[in-house]
Amino acid sequence: MDFLQDINMIYILLAAIFGLFMAWGIGANDVANAMATSVGSKAITLKQAVIIAAIFEFSGAYLAGGEVTETIRKGIIDSAPFQHEPNLLIWGMLASLLAAGTWLLVASHKGWPVSTTHSIVGAVVGFAAVGVGMEAVSWGKVGTIVMSWVVSPLLAGTIAFLVFTSIQKLILNTNDPLRNAIKYGPIYLFMVGFVISLVTIKKGLKHIGLDLSDGQGLMIAVIIGLMVAILGLVLIRKVRIRKSDDKQFSFSNVEKIFGIMMIFTAAAMAFAHGSNDVANAVGPMAAVIGIATSGGDIANKTGIPAWVLLVGGLGIVIGLATFGYKVIATVGKKITELTPTRGFSAEIAAATTVVLASYTGIPISTTHTLVGAVLGVGFARGIASIDLRVVGNIFMSWIITLPAGAVLSIIFFFMLKGMFA
Repeated sequence: MDFLQDINMIYILLAAIFGLFMAWGIGANDVANAMATSVGSKAITLKQAVIIAAIFEFSGAYLAGGEVTETIRKGIIDSAPFQHEPNLLIWGMLASLLAAGTWLLVASHKGWPVSTTHSIVGAVVGFAAVGVGMEAVSWGKVGTIVMSWVVSPLLAGTIAFLVFTSIQKLILNTNDPLRNAIKYGPIYLFMVGFVISLVTIKKGLKHIGLDLSDGQGLMIAVIIGLMVAILGLVLIRKVRIRKSDDKQFSFSNVEKIFGIMMIFTAAAMAFAHGSNDVANAVGPMAAVIGIATSGGDIANKTGIPAWVLLVGGLGIVIGLATFGYKVIATVGKKITELTPTRGFSAEIAAATTVVLASYTGIPISTTHTLVGAVLGVGFARGIASIDLRVVGNIFMSWIITLPAGAVLSIIFFFMLKGMFA
């Protein structure tokens, strides 16, 4: 253990640097996914997206991110093979951060919306299986995670299809779409506030000392949902309606109303993303720091230091601001043409799916979820509205991500082992 004690500050420093790099990749690629529908439909600008992300990514990570962080930190690998050589786990987690961050840099440069969850899970499984042994991987947990990657886009696509179909029937395909948009808009916003707050209250607040009963949680969620609906109604009534705008595009004023509503879904999507995907950077960092500060104790239950969440949040915001525009262009504009009504449907579906996954502690792919939701909206309009070539390229990048993360992680693991062993 003297070995660990002598260089634990080096490990912590490397964890911070590599974690910041990984968080930057999450911002450049994954947060861009979260904001793509809002920016792509012109409901908000990129600058506004960065501000919303800065506030709500932090909130989601802190209030509801603990379950997924624990899965990334300890759930994917079996700690038993590392008990006598904890430095193997440190090198592996550092290699995983560096590998996933490197792949995200490549993918973001190409404008591919890949999965940061795929990247980090592939990296952790890669170093553990090849660098240590197949027995070091908790294959049952990995199987559950992989299944969730199939289920989540299907669930989000189904919800998005149903939401957009309901908007078509209740608002767009009626005699007075504008009046019905004002009438039903607050009801949709109530759904946003209710679902996000209920899942957060049920799962996320225990670690800050609030353990509410089911009844109390439900009551608070209803109140928050009503507050969101009322605030939305106030903002909707301030929208400048011009009848002349509808002559060029018959739903122009309706889309203005949904543009206001998308501010709420953008915030919900950022919160949901923070609750699930910030763990991809914070989980391995927390594992390295926990082992280094406890003198090599694999089973330590130390909490995540506040500065680790700060590093994760800071990296994410910088990544979105500097490189996020490329992935935003792919998801927000190239899969199918998005308007505020379509973007709203996709975001409410994706946010609901992601927070439900955070509730169960499963690290799903936000990328898969949002792309699935956008496809669901596209199918509601007819398959001819989807650019299948772009979708094919996205699917190929998804398939490549898992082995890419694993191979890079194995290379970096043996490099670090050679340097420090």
